[in-house]
Amino acid sequence: MVDRKHLLKDFAVIALSIACAIALERSGLVEHLLTATPKLRVIGSFFAGMFFTSIFTTAPAIVALGEIAQSGSVLATAAVGALGSVLGDVLIFLTVRDKLSEHLMEHLKASEGWTRFMVLIRTRAFRWASFFIGGLIIASPFPDELGISLMGFSKMRTAWFVPLSYAFNFIGILLIGLAAKALV
Repeated sequence: MVDRKHLLKDFAVIALSIACAIALERSGLVEHLLTATPKLRVIGSFFAGMFFTSIFTTAPAIVALGEIAQSGSVLATAAVGALGSVLGDVLIFLTVRDKLSEHLMEHLKASEGWTRFMVLIRTRAFRWASFFIGGLIIASPFPDELGISLMGFSKMRTAWFVPLSYAFNFIGILLIGLAAKALV
């Protein structure tokens, strides 16, 4: 049973995050702060990348990454932002990776679909699909927690996760930067 109070609180935080992102964009504050010097762009890219990983902070991070990319190099913004994203993702990966899959397993054990699910999860196709879909989620503005949990089904080691997280986040931030440059 889903705790509705907890769910409403999460939606409120997400709505507040989106409202803050809109206010920051309209005020021009982000642009002024993050693009004043090249050094601030690098630091801003890294921290915005870290915040790009969580559903609660994705919207303001997208605004910041877009502003930084507009005033500088899209490739540099994506490269440094992806480093920050990897740090955020590794923290999530180490804490969430197995938790969601364990909770799902507990629920499935209690249902009739347990046997079918166990057969499915052991297939190579399922592991590759969960890896690929998880990677696409990490590259997108969707919450990385979901993508990381999907990658947890593939039992991926941290040594493999780090470069893959970097690559997927780089692509996602690069697309954000290219979209921001195209809108100018």
